[in-house]
Amino acid sequence: MSDVIIIGGGPSGLMAAASAAEHGANVLLVDKGNKLGRKLAISGGGRCNVTNRAEADELIKHIPGNGRFMYSPFAIFNNENIIAFFEGLGIKLKEEDRGRMFPVNDKAIEVVRVLLNRIRALNVEIRTKTEVKEVVFDHSNQTVTGVKLASGEVLYADNVIIAVGGMSVPHTGSTGDGYPWAKKAGHTVTELYPTEVPITCNDSFIHKKELQGVSLREVRLSVIDPKKGKVIKAHEGDMIFTHFGISGPIGLRCSQYVVKAKKKHGVKVIPMTIDLFPSENEGELQQRLMTVLKDQPKKALKNALSGFVPERMIATLLKKAEIDPLQIYHDITQEKIRTLTSVMKSFSINATGTLSIEKAFVTGGGVSVKEIIPKRMESKLVKGLFFCGEVLDLHGYTGGYNITVAFSTGYTAGRAAALGEDAN
Repeated sequence: MSDVIIIGGGPSGLMAAASAAEHGANVLLVDKGNKLGRKLAISGGGRCNVTNRAEADELIKHIPGNGRFMYSPFAIFNNENIIAFFEGLGIKLKEEDRGRMFPVNDKAIEVVRVLLNRIRALNVEIRTKTEVKEVVFDHSNQTVTGVKLASGEVLYADNVIIAVGGMSVPHTGSTGDGYPWAKKAGHTVTELYPTEVPITCNDSFIHKKELQGVSLREVRLSVIDPKKGKVIKAHEGDMIFTHFGISGPIGLRCSQYVVKAKKKHGVKVIPMTIDLFPSENEGELQQRLMTVLKDQPKKALKNALSGFVPERMIATLLKKAEIDPLQIYHDITQEKIRTLTSVMKSFSINATGTLSIEKAFVTGGGVSVKEIIPKRMESKLVKGLFFCGEVLDLHGYTGGYNITVAFSTGYTAGRAAALGEDAN
């Protein structure tokens, strides 16, 4: 019999195993796949963005899905602890833009390797290709007693940590297994939806693939309320046009607001705008644009704008502004220049939704955090039952925030399961 059984060998499960074993527990880690750490190995584009070095309040701001819940787990194991943990295992880290922390050698597989070596050194028992059918409870006194495997074998433990992930990136093993177990324990599972996922659009320039592959740097993407016309959410950074819509960091960040606005308003399309020059107001941009065109008075506008905006966007911008691309500066009215400026500051695009939850980087929704003790990650309903990582109704933006949540909640759950009431 183990002290702690952990179901799931992803980021939160592996950290929970290390934490529980470090705090003296006899730990068994089971995973239905044949390899542990699969999601960790592909994270950060295969480079593994292990955490983000932002201050606590800034971290919380970047966890739009119930981020305030994370104050307690971060008090136990935060981003600086994550950095110290991996550097202590010999993984040197470097800080990149916006606080993202990566291994110096850019190899996620090395992060997985040292984490697995650590839990093996702590004598954690590992069973892969071991599918859990259900978590076993003693309903008479609301405690967990172990797990039942698909093979029929029952494994006993006083503490079970569910770390099986959500519904996104299912080829890594995240197929929603934890939700029925949570419901059986009496937990609420909030509605699941895709987050950090590419957005689909129905504009003609998308269908015609006019802008497919065009990357924009340091622009502002805004999601607009379809009824009031006000900005619901805006993010600044990089994005890319695809054959079906938009992706890239700010596209992913805005995706959940498209999903929520569609549901709230019961509409098929959510308007969005792209500000190509967020650091300039309309007047400043118009002046700069006029100067550029004045300096090239005999050039057709489509050529004069070269270098001012991405080359492949010029035709689309001029079309939106209803300007003949062959016109020269002296033939264009001030009103048309104002219109073109306005298009550059508010390039409209119509979102029809997002790709599926399976194509998302992160699952929104999950086991309600209202029913979890944040400083322990233990169920308020069943003693000895713990949850960590993406199975919970917790989600952050890309940029190291989700993995920080996974490592923090995993460590906190492992520690509490090992120490019992002493962890309080």
